Amino acid sequence: MNHGKLYIIAAPSGAGKTSLVKQLVADLDSLTVSISHTTRPMRPGEAHGRDYYFVSIADFQAMLEQQAFLEHARVFDNFYGTARQTVQENLSQGLDVILEIDWQGAQQIKQLLPDSQSIFILPPSTAVLQQRLRNRGQDDEQIIARRMRDAVAEMSHYHEFDYLVVNDDFEQALAALKSILIANRLTRQRQQHKLAPLLKALLS
Repeated sequence: MNHGKLYIIAAPSGAGKTSLVKQLVADLDSLTVSISHTTRPMRPGEAHGRDYYFVSIADFQAMLEQQAFLEHARVFDNFYGTARQTVQENLSQGLDVILEIDWQGAQQIKQLLPDSQSIFILPPSTAVLQQRLRNRGQDDEQIIARRMRDAVAEMSHYHEFDYLVVNDDFEQALAALKSILIANRLTRQRQQHKLAPLLKALLS
């Protein structure tokens, strides 16, 4: 049975991670994004079960007590968590799974699942990051300033990740992400399962 690979993708807010991951999933087969549980309010255009599983703090705490999360974190006064069961089911079906989480979650996942691969997406500059946050039109200047401070704190953990990708040009950053996933699919460990009939025929 060919198991999928788990990927952790982290980035500071405004680096373009969500757009890149969305296009990556659209372009590559056998790839899915793990949908996190969160206690934060739903934003305009979001849907329960598509963007997040929106749950109450009480429900989240109950899942914590049941040890239902692979990782969880508190971000901006809200809780986020990755459900263990969903991830394991997808991996066992041979799907590669992406977790969009922060450095805290990445540390927890790496300890539990050391075979996972982690990718950190960087902005090309502080000025570009700040402009992207403003262009969203969702936050006032005080919140943007807070997000910028948090972005610096997040980026200081870049050295804990296996790969670094700079999102200056979207298409180049997307191509870099694809190359990481495709290369990992071509490792001997994964290929020898997939190519078992061919290898047997070639060596007989």
